[in-house]
Amino acid sequence: MAEPAKERRYLRVGLPRGMGVTWQSSHAGSISRVATLGLGGLFITTPEPPAEGDFIKLMFQIPGGEVRARAVVRMSQAGEGMGVEFTSMTLEARALLNRLLQRLIDSDAKKS
Repeated sequence: MAEPAKERRYLRVGLPRGMGVTWQSSHAGSISRVATLGLGGLFITTPEPPAEGDFIKLMFQIPGGEVRARAVVRMSQAGEGMGVEFTSMTLEARALLNRLLQRLIDSDAKKS
């Protein structure tokens, strides 16, 4: 599941079953699924993603609490989804996300 960073600062973890995320741009909003997750951002599956460069607000639940963040759309593919990069989140939310990612990476390593 964990993928080595390809021109990325952070390791990404695939989420085959997905994880719910609520997002909102200035033009649209939806509840979608997260396909990959990392400390730097997410890939969100959605049929009509906002355009590259648009800013969005995100909210998702993870073990231990809620993560709220702002992000910029770095890649947008109609019919597939969008890759977003976090631009801001609280230190508490970042710590929660870091702990979740570490558990997922450790769990994946034990399966190998």
